[in-house]
Amino acid sequence: MKTTLLYALLALCCAALTLSAPTGAETMKAGRSAAAGKQKVVIQVSDNDPKKWGLALNNAENVQEDIGKGRVDIEIVAYGPGLPMLKLDSPVGGRVAEALANGVRVVACENTMQKTKLTREDMLPSLDYVKSGVPEIMHRQAEGYAYIRP
Repeated sequence: MKTTLLYALLALCCAALTLSAPTGAETMKAGRSAAAGKQKVVIQVSDNDPKKWGLALNNAENVQEDIGKGRVDIEIVAYGPGLPMLKLDSPVGGRVAEALANGVRVVACENTMQKTKLTREDMLPSLDYVKSGVPEIMHRQAEGYAYIRP
């Protein structure tokens, strides 16, 4: 009798869990609702290549279009060989200025600037600066930023 009662209770518990468990669509909707808050992404660019920069800038633009400008923080971190693309004479300077105007934070590594003898006067206007690019990316990841490297 005890065994029968135990099986009956177990069956009831399983039925209750099954009835209250969200469907796949409900789970997906709940995930999107949680994601509806402020999203964060950090994009690494360490290549001296206008095509790579174009891709990084396209990624930032696409994320803003999909999620909404006011619902995502985007930071592009440039260091090493990628830093010259932030100089005043950069072939992607117009696109970088457009990204900055759209709220993308573009960050230059001061360690690379120092090693390549660049000053802030050599760089595009409205950039932000950090001492070191790689630790900046590490800090952002620790803060919950998604990491992208095009």
